[in-house]
Amino acid sequence: MSLHRRALLGLFSAGAAGAAAPVAARSISPVAFLHGVASGDPGPDGVVIWTRVTPTDPTARAVRVDWSVWREGDAAASVTAGTVETGPERDFTVKIPVTGLQPGVDYRYAFTAGEAVSPHGRTRTLPAGPTPEVVLAVASCQLFPGGLFNAWDAVSKLERLDAVVHLGDYIYEYGAEPDAYGMASGAPLGRIPEPAHEIVSLADYRTRHAQYKSDPDLQAAHARAPFICVWDDHELANDAWTEGAENHTSATEGEYATRKAAALKAYFEWMPIREPAAGLTPEAIQRSFDFGDLASLLMVETRLLARGQQLTYGSDMPVADGRPDVAAFEAKRNDPARDLLGDSQRDWIRSTLQASRASGKPWQVIGNQVVMARVQGPDITTMANPLQIAGLLATLPAAVRAQVRQSIDLFKLGVPFNLDSWDGYPAGRERLYAAFAEAGVQPIVLAGDSHAFWIDDLKDAAGARRGVEFGTSAISSPSPGDAVPRLPLGAALMQANDEVVFCDQSAKGYVLLTLTPDQARAELRTVSTLFAKPYQAGVLKTFTVARTAEGLGELVEV
Repeated sequence: MSLHRRALLGLFSAGAAGAAAPVAARSISPVAFLHGVASGDPGPDGVVIWTRVTPTDPTARAVRVDWSVWREGDAAASVTAGTVETGPERDFTVKIPVTGLQPGVDYRYAFTAGEAVSPHGRTRTLPAGPTPEVVLAVASCQLFPGGLFNAWDAVSKLERLDAVVHLGDYIYEYGAEPDAYGMASGAPLGRIPEPAHEIVSLADYRTRHAQYKSDPDLQAAHARAPFICVWDDHELANDAWTEGAENHTSATEGEYATRKAAALKAYFEWMPIREPAAGLTPEAIQRSFDFGDLASLLMVETRLLARGQQLTYGSDMPVADGRPDVAAFEAKRNDPARDLLGDSQRDWIRSTLQASRASGKPWQVIGNQVVMARVQGPDITTMANPLQIAGLLATLPAAVRAQVRQSIDLFKLGVPFNLDSWDGYPAGRERLYAAFAEAGVQPIVLAGDSHAFWIDDLKDAAGARRGVEFGTSAISSPSPGDAVPRLPLGAALMQANDEVVFCDQSAKGYVLLTLTPDQARAELRTVSTLFAKPYQAGVLKTFTVARTAEGLGELVEV
């Protein structure tokens, strides 16, 4: 029995406010810790710690869980500890808002229940005061059947890491049918979604979260550093918006509001994120984090608070005299009412950016789900002759061939590459850029969702520079370039778009963002394969941008 185990069993004296009901005298159900530990939402004086206990008795109604936090390197002395109770009403998850910690310090934590002891986790509080450096891993889009989570293994082995910024698509909702998303790789790998059907109910979402948290590579990443998370669409359903989703059919799947409530309840149970703030709806997860005097990170919500329904070329591109009416489509796309944020959230962004700048912080960072840059679909007919294009199409599977043929025809019209991104909401983007300008900042925008790496120079409709964007590829979700391996899609997007400095539409991995007072450095970190171990970790590209007295410097590849 270790010194720390004795500490866990003997030093629990402080309760966890708001985390669970007071503990009553009762028998303790035997349990196992099958889903690891996690921490998140760090502050200068505290952090959320999380675990889940799995009772061996299926009739168990309550489990007592002890927790302890200690400074890195001093396992014998708990800094704070407590006892809580969990049960089926929250799927036996445990979430503790720990307070009373010191800023900028590494801590360890663990849980016990009866004789069961959880793995140890490592977390870190936010710094306060002078801060010479912050290191963040930026990640998104982890499809369980899409491949092994090798990128999470790579994150877990980073020597220096302050926090992980997760931009959404932590889980996916699809089932295990042979033609379901990702099953072409999931079936041979034995990574079969649980439950095997598309998730709709609370029990379904809980089961899916449990499967993801059972992955050892993801567990290792969670145990390495605190996560700062927002959801995107697949935590609920593909292309979610305020009143529906592309992948939701009320006639067969029930009311959208019921499904959304189930998805969000499971999310707050299973993720190391603070509970919804008093007076706010669960959708309002926008929040900010200050890294000493160096940077402010704003995590925004672009799915459920204010997003209007996505346009589609099939439904919203009129045809006149047998030809697409691009002008009519553009009128729809530029409707001033189209938005992702809403006035209240945009006002919060503006005021938070202003406060960050007024406090003298050199960096403001926006944790945003979807690509913000203006990205026109590439017209490959200007890059290849008809014979070459026909040869490319002939190499593709029939279903993919039809989609690519359609995209080739569409992109000749000069329309956006992705209508689910900010390009589907240009008026809302201009209002956000105006908020940046009013706050007097040029932020770093982080983006997920696209399964591709992006380095973008953000400009408003008048051509004024408004910031830079670092977009992360997927942990394991298929990339657009995977479907057309013979087409250099990233290069084509760079050629077609002034704002796109670099793009890779095939590599998988994460962005390692390092901030110092004078420079931001974005390393596009990759893994060599999703389908085997061992793998090779690499760096695809590295870009820097300087912080100058006049604002952001130029993006420079190093």
